[in-house]
Amino acid sequence: MQFKKIAFFIISVILLITGCDSKNDENKETIEKKQTKFIISSQITPTITLEKIDNGIDFKEFKGKVVLLNFFATWCPPCRAEIPHLNNLQKKYKESFEVIALNMGEQTGGQTPKEKIDEFIHEHSISYNVSNEETNFKISDMIGNIKVIPTMFLYDTKGKLVQKYVGIVPEEMMETDIKRALGK
Repeated sequence: MQFKKIAFFIISVILLITGCDSKNDENKETIEKKQTKFIISSQITPTITLEKIDNGIDFKEFKGKVVLLNFFATWCPPCRAEIPHLNNLQKKYKESFEVIALNMGEQTGGQTPKEKIDEFIHEHSISYNVSNEETNFKISDMIGNIKVIPTMFLYDTKGKLVQKYVGIVPEEMMETDIKRALGK
């Protein structure tokens, strides 16, 4: 029994530290870096508006909700491993919590084909918002140029950053932070 706990701890630490390296190292134009408002879509919420504000992001369609921005890729094993946790949290806190997953494309740096994303969502029974737009890279730049995936940002009901996660994170840790962001 003790061996299982130690093995689980070691594997969790390795996954947390390693994550997946995103290969998107393109130089962006100055105008794009100054952009602070983005409109994206997903299969669940057709229009999602994100606008950078002091100390955070204004999520127009999710006012009063805690929001988790999840930067991921379909080819990333830790990203796939966190899907059941995100599904559970989305279901448990459906009235006050939203996950917005932003696909960071293929390992080659290109955008993931729509058919591949649709298949990925269906295969993993994803119950939260997934965006597969070129704009995702610009949002990454606005927030802080994501270099490792998965990377997640948890925002409270007013859009203020509560927690940043790099690598896979235990569901219990995210749930504790969600409760804190909700003021519970």
